[in-house]
Amino acid sequence: MAHPSLSLRSVQVTRYVTPLREGGSLPAIAEADDGFLYVLKFRGAGQGVKALVAELIGSELARILGLRVPELVLASLDAAFGRTEPDEEIQDLLKASVGLNLGLHYLSGSITFDPVVNKVDALLASQIVWLDCLLTNVDRTARNTNMLIWNKELWLIDHGAALYFHHSWGVLSSVTEQAQRPFVPIKDHVLLPWASRLPEVDRTFRALLTPEWIDAVVELVPDEWLVNYPGAAASEDPAAIRKIYKEFLATRVASSSNFLNEALHARQAFI
Repeated sequence: MAHPSLSLRSVQVTRYVTPLREGGSLPAIAEADDGFLYVLKFRGAGQGVKALVAELIGSELARILGLRVPELVLASLDAAFGRTEPDEEIQDLLKASVGLNLGLHYLSGSITFDPVVNKVDALLASQIVWLDCLLTNVDRTARNTNMLIWNKELWLIDHGAALYFHHSWGVLSSVTEQAQRPFVPIKDHVLLPWASRLPEVDRTFRALLTPEWIDAVVELVPDEWLVNYPGAAASEDPAAIRKIYKEFLATRVASSSNFLNEALHARQAFI
């Protein structure tokens, strides 16, 4: 098949509006030169560019699979941007984040998903559980659902903790071995009790998520984030680093029975 073509818009950050003091990464609401507000994820925060890479790949794969995620943009931050910021912690963060960052369209008026109040049908729950197994996303629990209700629809946010294999980049064993592992933390997934259609979703999503789509998503990651990549060898240029992500994801889809069976086993505790 023809190689799919994907792209992200680029914007210039023009105004820092307010921090979102959640966790250690200090995302913020910021305005860009297109007049829209974005939740800005900073390259200089917490896990650095690897959190941005996980956010980009996770969000765009979710979009390909038909799940709702806010639009992503590549958000450029000028060196002069943080000089007038009075908060020293935020000023340091802005200085460390000059260059390309990642923005998620701000869903004004959205509310946090609450599993006690908000219900999800079995198909959607199964789709999200499958996606998070694929991405090894440890951060969709009852304590921190990372889902929003906006216009009466469920939206997925914050995939920065996904693809955690890349935090061991410098000491990775076989990428294939990493990709074939089951995902044990799925037992804590907030939607697992409702995910009764996992085998059906596995068949559908395996067919949708072709190597060509995986390649197209990984190619969206900017070179700027992959130069001097933390843990990478000097010989690993951006193309080599992208190749590892592509191999990991393609292998994981091909061997999805490993994480599917783990999820089905974990779900027995709720039945």
